[in-house]
Amino acid sequence: MYKIVKAECLADKIYLMDVEAPRVAKACQPGEFVIVKIDEAGERIPLTICDYDREKGLVTIVFQIVGASTLRMASLKAGDAFQDFVGPLGQPSEFVKEDIEIVKGRRYLFVAGGVGSAPVYPQVKWMREHGIDVDVIEGAKTKSLLILEEELRAVAGNLYVTTDDGSYGRKGMVTEVIKDLAKNQGKKYDVCVAIGPMIMMKFVCKLTKELGIPTIVSLNPIMVDGTGMCGACRVTVGGEVKFACVDGPEFDGHLVDFDQAMKRQQMYKTEEGRAYLREQEKESHHGGCGMCGGEA
Repeated sequence: MYKIVKAECLADKIYLMDVEAPRVAKACQPGEFVIVKIDEAGERIPLTICDYDREKGLVTIVFQIVGASTLRMASLKAGDAFQDFVGPLGQPSEFVKEDIEIVKGRRYLFVAGGVGSAPVYPQVKWMREHGIDVDVIEGAKTKSLLILEEELRAVAGNLYVTTDDGSYGRKGMVTEVIKDLAKNQGKKYDVCVAIGPMIMMKFVCKLTKELGIPTIVSLNPIMVDGTGMCGACRVTVGGEVKFACVDGPEFDGHLVDFDQAMKRQQMYKTEEGRAYLREQEKESHHGGCGMCGGEA
């Protein structure tokens, strides 16, 4: 069992938990995720790692209530426990594996939308720990849905906050802030990392392509099973079929077919849609084993 030592509500339907998982905490890196399961009958839920404390053996997760399983998770308190807490899974952020001097020579812009602030935070924190100042744009629909602002402010070189309704920070979408920084303030970036809702990442990538800024996105929003066997996170990247959970979750955003991914994501929510996708995609429907015939 994996004990929950801290549980708090960050915003409406958004929760944070610190979980005792020493082996995961010891090995995890920014960009990776875990799969949690409340009990034997519980659903497997993939969640991107928000933070980790190797000395205390703690891993921080942030999740949003989107269905029955996450609703159950939200009812858990400090002292409760998960039956399973598996990880780290997926591929770590590319910069973690690169020569640190090369990474230091780049100018990074991180864009976090909504719950995407959670996976952005460990990446920006890693940058700060390695002496690299980066710019961060954090966006939310309204002030009440903004999360981890102070945590991001503590590790970012510059933090720009924007809300769709103008209730806090700047008014408008994150793309408007990118335009302002690049065009009006003359800032130059070598890499943009954008994590948030699929539609947000799509329009960020559309803009950064015009601006000539290479962009990395995380496709964790479309993961279901987390092992490549359910076929839910199948996506086309540069004309090739990839699976977010085993090949990612991070990809070159300029090569991702967002329209296909979002359409597929909607279809996968119904049994009829899943049956249609299985029939249409045949043996390539699944990742991992490719022929498991499993269901989400």
